Amino acid sequence: MAFLLLLVMLTACAATPQDLSNKMFTFPEETQTANVRLTTSGQMFNAVTVCLRSITDLSRNHPLFSLATPSADNGFLIFKGAANDIIAVHVVNTVARFQGQDYKLNTWHTICSTWDSESGLAQLWLDGKPSIRKFTGGSNITNPIVILGQEQDSYGGKFDRRQSFIGMITDVHMWDHTLSSCEVQRYVDDRNFSPGNVLNWRALEFQTTGRVLIENKQLPCY
Repeated sequence: MAFLLLLVMLTACAATPQDLSNKMFTFPEETQTANVRLTTSGQMFNAVTVCLRSITDLSRNHPLFSLATPSADNGFLIFKGAANDIIAVHVVNTVARFQGQDYKLNTWHTICSTWDSESGLAQLWLDGKPSIRKFTGGSNITNPIVILGQEQDSYGGKFDRRQSFIGMITDVHMWDHTLSSCEVQRYVDDRNFSPGNVLNWRALEFQTTGRVLIENKQLPCY
């Protein structure tokens, strides 16, 4: 019975979509277990846009968004390396590194990335500032598993605590098409944007494992 209670404590599941408006996931410690698994509304995509907001004090490698498929552990991965000014976007195990990024510690950042299989081009936005577009190629993304807080080195697992995320993440949205620059800016400004049709923070189905807290956003006081 004690073991069953422990499992209940360590794993929480939102079987029906939850509105997480004004909420955030807090990952308070380095661990190879704590994560949030998000349920997507579809299973095959030939284009992707992912947007989220995050804050951390990590200067080491850490994932911001990890999507794996059965054939590619880095199906769509947004990854912050140890170098201060580089954010990498991996698409079906091919990486594009975006340099010159003003990524500050202990600061809330808004990150968006787009990719489509027709052009094979990926792009990054940090706090509304677009990068150049880089070629990654890539075929359709199928049967995805999406994880926050850990980087998948295998389909749904093989986490490394030295690459775990410590900090807070909120407002995660994913679309099955590439947003225009104006649509990205509306998300950045939190101004009348259309929520993700694959992942929608306002109607999110998810499962937490380990020490992950759902807390109120820390909003500025006026």
